[in-house]
Amino acid sequence: KMSSGAADLRQRKKQNCTESDKMAPEERNKENSKLGRSPKYMLIQRFAKLFFGCLAAVTSGMMYAVYLSTYHERKFWFSSRQELEREITFQGDSAIYYSFYKELLKAPSFERGVYELTHNNKTVSLKTINAVQQMTLYPELIASVLYQASGSEEVIEPVYFYIGIVFGLQGIYVTALFVTSWVMSGTWLAGMLTVAWFIINRTDTTRIDYSIPSRENWALPYFACQVAALTGYLKKNLNCSAEKFCYLLVNASTYTFMMMWEYSHYLLFVQAISLFLLDSFALAQTEKVHEVYRIYLFSLIVGYLLQFENSALLVSPLLSLVVALMLSKSLQMNMKKSTFVSRLLKIMYIYLVLTVAVTLNFLLKMFIPHKENEHLLKFIEVKLGLNTTKNFTMNWLLCQESLQAPSQDFFLRLTQSSLLPFYILVLIICLFSVTQVIFRRIRGEPVKETVKLEDGRIGERPEIVYHVIHTILLGCLAMCLEGMKYLWTPYVCMLAAFGVCSPELWMTLFKWLRLKAVHPILLALVLSMAVPTIIGFSLWKEFFPRIMTELTELQEFYDPDTVELMTWIKRQAPVAAVFAGSPQLMGVIKLCTGWTVSSLPLYNDDDLLKRNENIYQIYSKRSAEDIYKILTSYKANFLVIEDSICNEVGPVRGCRVKDLLDIANGHVVCEESDNYAYSKYGRFCHEIKMNYSPYVNYFTRVYWNRSYFVYRINTVISFQS
Repeated sequence: KMSSGAADLRQRKKQNCTESDKMAPEERNKENSKLGRSPKYMLIQRFAKLFFGCLAAVTSGMMYAVYLSTYHERKFWFSSRQELEREITFQGDSAIYYSFYKELLKAPSFERGVYELTHNNKTVSLKTINAVQQMTLYPELIASVLYQASGSEEVIEPVYFYIGIVFGLQGIYVTALFVTSWVMSGTWLAGMLTVAWFIINRTDTTRIDYSIPSRENWALPYFACQVAALTGYLKKNLNCSAEKFCYLLVNASTYTFMMMWEYSHYLLFVQAISLFLLDSFALAQTEKVHEVYRIYLFSLIVGYLLQFENSALLVSPLLSLVVALMLSKSLQMNMKKSTFVSRLLKIMYIYLVLTVAVTLNFLLKMFIPHKENEHLLKFIEVKLGLNTTKNFTMNWLLCQESLQAPSQDFFLRLTQSSLLPFYILVLIICLFSVTQVIFRRIRGEPVKETVKLEDGRIGERPEIVYHVIHTILLGCLAMCLEGMKYLWTPYVCMLAAFGVCSPELWMTLFKWLRLKAVHPILLALVLSMAVPTIIGFSLWKEFFPRIMTELTELQEFYDPDTVELMTWIKRQAPVAAVFAGSPQLMGVIKLCTGWTVSSLPLYNDDDLLKRNENIYQIYSKRSAEDIYKILTSYKANFLVIEDSICNEVGPVRGCRVKDLLDIANGHVVCEESDNYAYSKYGRFCHEIKMNYSPYVNYFTRVYWNRSYFVYRINTVISFQS
């Protein structure tokens, strides 16, 4: 029975692939003659629809890229700035990524530049790192190759070329969302509405405004292309050429996405769960879903090899799930049949897959040496309330806005743009329709190969079911961590736009309401055009003036104190000097000056996290001798104190750096909502400014301005009274 079931599946796949290709010309002519249209007219109509749809998609992407470039220019006055002032606009980890791009361009050859990055000992003191592996620098490698190979040195400055690529990728991101909504709804009007909602809700759909070189800005456009291709690939009755194109695009985009972002396998894991649920309830062709699993597996193998044998990919939940699914595949053969045994097998299959996946992941972590981020697991424990900690790093992460639950303002913004109400409406209709389809499968009703508009069964389309499950899973993550909204909100825009523009969705609703006064098909077609048009006009009227104001209003980003600090370092500090300070500032110093630093604003390495915590002690209540020992252990020559951290007045008391340090060091005791401070030393960053012993014995002030105080760390300590 199992062998015959496998043969049936293969035959069904082959039949679906070639059904439209083998349709006889006579049958097509009959179908067209019933509508009173000639085959030539239909061909011209399809070509025109495809041409104008593609033109609208590409134009939308290009316009969004131009919009981002114009907004960036207005915000930072980039064209009128000196190179140092431009580089200061890259903050935190963005500064580190761009600094390595600069180093690659300065290298005598590309090969030498790659070698220096993979054996880098000039960035962090007393530490040789493989920067390409640890910081996922493949985007910078690609950008530097393109810049030099295209002969752009004499045409455009490196910084413009770099941010231009990122803005171009954002245009591809928007185009992919456009195409996904278009493929699902059948009208490119849905794509236009998707783009409109995406841009209006830009604060919640992308981090491009705050961190241009961040890894997700490079990676998510490829994931959007993968989702668009996967949407087409899952469609029923797809002709062979279209299916092969979608399959190849899924392959290419998945591999690229895996290489661009170190956390890509977690997002693919969420996608794999969506496909697993889709397949478990027999809502998609099993062979197609398992082809995607094979793509995951091959991507993980390629990623492991190209990322210098990155063991984190071997112990990733994605690999365990995919292997478990392939091992359990044989149990699926009889599931499509409406027997009691098949229903039991379905339950056993789901249980078996989850059990095998968890067990396999546990065994892999036990036997494979890996440096998977243990602090992430501890963070999840504390976040879920399963544990408490006084650890500085854990509490600092918990205080980050992106790792907290989303605020009410987030939902208010989505509601004001009408996105959230329409998303909820579309989600409810699709969810109920999918539930009906699942119950039909359980009752043993036959599967409809072709769903017509008058059927009102939008839940029988596998690509729709996939997106419903996918957005629900991403939405659950976004409800826990605000930073996850950048993964969820773009697909909220896409699904809501698809829904209001889809006649099938309206027809599904009318089927439930049993509408008889008006012809339901006609009303569904009218509403699928009228509702998005009304939404579009209302969005244009309310938000277009605001967008134009953003582009015409001149903003000013100028930080003279940081410019003065970087200028002093480049002119006065020895070339071999090592600087210590907050990780965010160290990233900027590394980019703007090239000097070695003692820490970096990166949170995927346990040693760097420990360094950051130790050097942050300059803002704690510890003795001058303790701080001196910490800094000299990292061979630091200069210390930079930031007044903004030392005198920080945070909106949330207890989340300031100095508060977290006091808790971690036991200098604050919390009893019944009261805080009791205890330390025999004053706060170091305050005391060192007083210029009295013993601080002047260890540190000598060499530069200061309104925001920064720079001290040379004395190599010879002279104790004076």
